[in-house]
Amino acid sequence: MTAAILVEPAPAKLNLFLHVIGRREDGYHLLETLFVFTEAGDELTVSAADSLSLAIEGPYAGVLAGEQDNLILRAARALADAAGLQNAGARLVLQKNLPVAAGLGGGSADAAATLRALNQLWRLNRSLEQLAEIGAGLGADIPACVYSKPMWGHGIGTELIPTRLTEALPVILVNPGLPLATPDVFRTYAELGREFSAELPEQDSSLQPSLAWAAGLANDLETAARLCLPLLEDVRDALLEQEGVRLVRMAGSGPTWFAVFDNQAQASLAAERLRRCRPDWWVAETTVKCGQ
Repeated sequence: MTAAILVEPAPAKLNLFLHVIGRREDGYHLLETLFVFTEAGDELTVSAADSLSLAIEGPYAGVLAGEQDNLILRAARALADAAGLQNAGARLVLQKNLPVAAGLGGGSADAAATLRALNQLWRLNRSLEQLAEIGAGLGADIPACVYSKPMWGHGIGTELIPTRLTEALPVILVNPGLPLATPDVFRTYAELGREFSAELPEQDSSLQPSLAWAAGLANDLETAARLCLPLLEDVRDALLEQEGVRLVRMAGSGPTWFAVFDNQAQASLAAERLRRCRPDWWVAETTVKCGQ
């Protein structure tokens, strides 16, 4: 084990599109999606210790205070078990910058960062593929977050194909300050009784996706999310009014929305306006990474 202090980013996850294409007998919905990741996110610091511990800091630390079974600790234990480590220890400190239950994959990204960081701290030499397999046992979004680069997602989101965007995307993220549970959104979606989206042509998975291409698709969960939380329509409308906006879409199952702009200056100006007009909303300006 190394004595180094390691700092691991936990980038926010967006779904550039999200289609629900079916439902399994066990109730899980089948998806087609394009996972992308932003420069914004949480941050995890790990260091050697005799026992496993977690401290949470940052603007959203209070929301997680007293949580008994944090996904970070579950990820750490799962990695230790997979490696056959007995009494594995580490001190983990999470800087919680992202809102909780925001549809940004924050918890999944934190768990993925834990797997990457402890893999290095404990000198396990596991590949990202092996870490993703461990993560899949903890949550459907965790494998994509392990890679933290653009990925086509299939199945329940755990079947992944790497890709690369044609361009980096200046975006702002807006959350109205109210949580929205993913199970509630999927339950409402099922109650709507709509037909499932058709699968994309197989060759689409070989494309280098562009914003123009993604704009022709959709997030199938938006209507269900707005029914669960009508305030989301206000967020969408406020983003559509901004100058230079190219695409407005809900992130994952909501309630965060993202807007893509022509350039970073327009994104910054829109973020400034929204913070001034809606100080009760969380607004972050960032960039969606192209991938490698």
